[in-house]
Amino acid sequence: MSNPTTTAKQLEVQRIVDVLSKAIAQQRLRPGTRLVESQLVDALSANRNHVQVALQRLAMQRIVTIEPNRGAMVAQPTAKEAREVFIARRAIERAIVECIGPDVIRRHRHRITGHLRGEREAVQSEDRRAIVRELSEFHLILGEISGNDVLSEILSNLMVRSSLIVALYQRNEVPSCQCDEHQAIIDALEAGDNTQAAEIMQEHLDDLEGVLDLDDEAAGEVNLRQVLSDL
Repeated sequence: MSNPTTTAKQLEVQRIVDVLSKAIAQQRLRPGTRLVESQLVDALSANRNHVQVALQRLAMQRIVTIEPNRGAMVAQPTAKEAREVFIARRAIERAIVECIGPDVIRRHRHRITGHLRGEREAVQSEDRRAIVRELSEFHLILGEISGNDVLSEILSNLMVRSSLIVALYQRNEVPSCQCDEHQAIIDALEAGDNTQAAEIMQEHLDDLEGVLDLDDEAAGEVNLRQVLSDL
């Protein structure tokens, strides 16, 4: 029988991990941003020990770095790491697409249709944060509906790291992940053409990596309470 106290701690640590991962994925917390424990405790109404464990977990996932005498900060992936993340995404997302048949698309049609509508609305609004959130979510949805929890979990980590990479290395301010390409992937999956869907996904990821360069962008000071308040 599990210890209720242990279970409660695990759930609280996971909550903190999830909130910080979401903030990083949505580029609310940019690469290099210092994650001051006392501020996180206040912003998240959390226990300091739970915050410390959550930061250590994120550090193991290469989303946060922890340095002696400097504390924790949002990771700043190198160009080499960026290339390796996209190599991993190509492998993982091809495998995810190959798991999805027409029946899966039909079963999740309402969710997919609603999401693609949200993507278009975000793009039309020109709200960068909304665009990043919606376009990234598409990839996570495919992971979820694939039915392969391991692939989905790996992809979730890669997507957060991809957000850091885009924040550091994207050449312009317009997110390059386009909803038309997402629609084409869904159309191919609905038609039962997984090979075509995988090829479109590969080209899609090639395009995403193609807009990156090696210019680092320094992060400024942020108000953690404000950034994390509605997550």
